[in-house]
Amino acid sequence: MPAQRQRPEPYRQGLDRNAANYVPLSPVTFLARAAQVHPDKVAVIHGERRYSWREVERRSRQLAAALAWRGIVAGDTVAVLAPNIPEMIEAHFGVPMLGAVLNTMNYRLDAATLAFQLDHGDAKAWLVDSEFVPLARAALALARRTPLLITIVDSECDNGERLPGPEYSALLREGDAGFTPPPLADEWDAIALNYTSGTTGSPKGVVYHHRGAYLNALGNIIVAGLTADTVKLWSLPMFHCNGWCFVWSLAAIGGTHVCLRRVEAGAMFRLIAEHDVNLMCGAAVVLNLFVNAAAEERLPFPRTVHFNAAAAPVPVPVIRAAEAIGFKVLHLYGLTETYGPATVCEWQPQFDELDDAAQGDVLRRQGVRYPVLEAVTVRNPDTLQEVIADGRSVGEVMFRGNIVMKGYLNAPEATAQAFAGGWFHSGDLGVIHPDGYLELKDRAKDIIISGGENIASLEVEAVLYQHPAVLECAVVARADPRWGEVPCAFVALRPGVPAPDAAELLAFCRERLAGYKVPKVFVFGPLPKTSTGKIQKFLLREAANRHGEGEA
Repeated sequence: MPAQRQRPEPYRQGLDRNAANYVPLSPVTFLARAAQVHPDKVAVIHGERRYSWREVERRSRQLAAALAWRGIVAGDTVAVLAPNIPEMIEAHFGVPMLGAVLNTMNYRLDAATLAFQLDHGDAKAWLVDSEFVPLARAALALARRTPLLITIVDSECDNGERLPGPEYSALLREGDAGFTPPPLADEWDAIALNYTSGTTGSPKGVVYHHRGAYLNALGNIIVAGLTADTVKLWSLPMFHCNGWCFVWSLAAIGGTHVCLRRVEAGAMFRLIAEHDVNLMCGAAVVLNLFVNAAAEERLPFPRTVHFNAAAAPVPVPVIRAAEAIGFKVLHLYGLTETYGPATVCEWQPQFDELDDAAQGDVLRRQGVRYPVLEAVTVRNPDTLQEVIADGRSVGEVMFRGNIVMKGYLNAPEATAQAFAGGWFHSGDLGVIHPDGYLELKDRAKDIIISGGENIASLEVEAVLYQHPAVLECAVVARADPRWGEVPCAFVALRPGVPAPDAAELLAFCRERLAGYKVPKVFVFGPLPKTSTGKIQKFLLREAANRHGEGEA
């Protein structure tokens, strides 16, 4: 072997970055191109409203200008509490155009959690849809400070509620459509803040950068085969990982957004037929709505609708029933910390030769990495050694690449722990099959995924422990044909205290938790434990699926 030579330097000399050959990557730039290439094409459809790409670009620029005039500067957090409406799309461009950080909030959360997020993210402005003004008022009463308040009034659902401060439409009129935003200083700058329930019940603020959002938006285009002909119906909440970055993806290809305030079967069938929809994203619960829709709600699809499914795996019978309606299902996997989807169960020609049962096994897999992800692997979390790719050896799923978050806001220890050894540790347990395809085996952190939303079991347990009759409790996932998973609570009662029934505990939880976090099943009795006193949740998961709906 020849001696190792020192690296030659000619390609480093006089070949530096400059304004001509380097511009920081940002998905915001997709909007200007869409307005140039597809100026008059319908970009956004919502009820009777229609906006072209030129109009979306103008309105987003006005939003940026108005926020700047109101004192918002680069690095400030701007929160939004709204459903899938045009203003949500505009916020995805107008806020980061200014250099501010977009925090899209889950309107299904309780007031205390929203107040925590407002304070933790130090929101300087809060855009709130009028439907959620009562919830916002309750959150503001608990928050330490009050940001600039802006009420979004949507003609599709105006309850007359308003917060102090301007309405969104008036705010836009304050903004100059010719506003020149400040140049992005660094593609590593934060673009979005998304909260995840984590494993302790305390929300963690996941910070995205412009580079990662840009790349994952392009990754979606490659994986889902998006083109200018793409028409997307928004069943996936845009607050969820920024709509898995698809808000930005559609601008890059000049597609069309069809907005949807509420996920209802009849409305979705109608919008698909009316607007020639060919793309949707979401959890198994959405497909179940189609499969179980009443005959009078159903309308034929004008063309195949590609459905990108994530969260809990879609049961094979549901996939087959959805295919009969006109869907083509693609299984994705990712986390809030990976900008949404980061792997895809990419279908191979040889899979067509498998029988139905074997195809079902493949469909349950999480697949292979996105083209914009450097690596996804399954490793021993203690040694960081890769497990054998035999489909049986279990390890922790880990990620590395440009679509991994910057880190957790104001949580350096949690960030360091998540990135230990140069990998992002997902906390999910999985295997790698001989063909390189990933398959999840368990949720190591006991997160329950219900309708695409994460529920921290410890948060629910903490509420149950507030009841005077509860001695011990454990909350685990129970398989559900509609929601994918629902919380199931196992409760050991305190002797000598009046024993509550399931209805009482259900009401107790409903007063203290967001609706989707409330256990759907309660099982009373002693909890199985190890010799050291640790509750054996794996046994409870098995038991949860043996108990019927009548328990709650």
